[in-house]
Amino acid sequence: MREDFIHFLWRQARFDLRDLTTTTGQTISIQNFGRHNVDAGPDFSSGQLRIDGMQWAGNIEMHVKSSEWYAHQHDSDPAYDNVILHVVLEEDRPVYRANGDRIPCLELRNRIPAGILNSYWRLMHNEHWIPCQGQLQLVADPERQQWLEQVLTERIEARAHRFAERVQATNLDWEEAFYQSLARALGGRVNGEAMDMLARSVPLRVLLKHKHSLLQLEALLFGQSGLLPEARDEEEAYLPLLRREYKLLQIKHGLCPIPATAWRYLRLRPNNFPTVRIAQLAAMLHRTGQLFGKSLAAADGREMKNMFSISLSNYWRNHYRFGKEAAYGERRLGASAIHSLLINTIAPALVAYAHYRLDDRFRDRALALLRDLPAEDNKVLRKWNGLGFPAKNAGESQALLQLKTEFCDKSRCLECAIGRALLNQPYGQSDGPLLTMNEEAALYELAGGGL
Repeated sequence: MREDFIHFLWRQARFDLRDLTTTTGQTISIQNFGRHNVDAGPDFSSGQLRIDGMQWAGNIEMHVKSSEWYAHQHDSDPAYDNVILHVVLEEDRPVYRANGDRIPCLELRNRIPAGILNSYWRLMHNEHWIPCQGQLQLVADPERQQWLEQVLTERIEARAHRFAERVQATNLDWEEAFYQSLARALGGRVNGEAMDMLARSVPLRVLLKHKHSLLQLEALLFGQSGLLPEARDEEEAYLPLLRREYKLLQIKHGLCPIPATAWRYLRLRPNNFPTVRIAQLAAMLHRTGQLFGKSLAAADGREMKNMFSISLSNYWRNHYRFGKEAAYGERRLGASAIHSLLINTIAPALVAYAHYRLDDRFRDRALALLRDLPAEDNKVLRKWNGLGFPAKNAGESQALLQLKTEFCDKSRCLECAIGRALLNQPYGQSDGPLLTMNEEAALYELAGGGL
């Protein structure tokens, strides 16, 4: 059992409240369960109790076993001197304040309803893709949708915070921060870090000085990437031009390229090769320049998508890599790639800007953008769909990705509204299949023989 289960029982008052006594026989009357503390210090603050008729107000601390008080070194931490009640599954050792007074202890092992214990066991002890697999249908759709909205907010706020940190690192240069974020997003999972390094190695202010020339933009970006090949006797005319431009611009702007070893091609489709992505970034800057300002000015998602509808230079229409000719094609960003840039770059930037300007209209635009875009398609989302939890738009697909990685994979069921709803189901609805004899014995032990 984990300590967060004790927190859940206390917050939800999901234990037998009749005839409460401390482990030394003092009567307990709970008047206020207190406020849950997610920061350092005791688990609950501002609790109010009557113990043997005496009024107490202060902090409440929780553990699975009382001896964890000493294991966590609370005995030497003044922040715990004001603890008025120690709530545990089992008291295996009395606990004392620094002044020698024994801290009243409430033991829950005989007070937890069998149905809740059974549901908790099922969530915590299975090998399903998600802990509540097979039980999702027991939670009402409005409750699930409300939780998805909350999880989406958590995800986009976290990304907005990361973008704001980038803005701070660039001395409040929103355009530079957006350019770096865009480059990273273009690189995807495989080359995102390398694209970020590339963007940091050649500032946007340098690139904007050469916005008029796609050749110079390509020379700067490819030169800085370390991917420009050495001169050969027989090569296409484009490469000597690129090298000459880069050498001049490198000296002019005092640039130092990143190592070519930063890039990866293995298991990438040709359209996702770093050379193609760099050419696409050059084309975006050539066409639009200050992309963040354009994003703010865009009337709707259609205008934002249009920012990324670019045409590459002639060389990159029949090449995926330097010196290797391929079938002719526009090499445009596909719809899903553009949607990914809107989701992962523009939406977080708009939310960060909303906080900076104290103007919720930008945040509302970001959320509207996510609602208007189609749901993403990947292995995780297809699995959710198979479980009867399909995403109807990009906002919901982002929420489901967040739910899987930040809650399900980390077994944070007691912090999840769906998990809490299942634990609050009447006994017999959420308990699933009958327990095995070993599980019954484990639960019996867990409940202190009280099942």
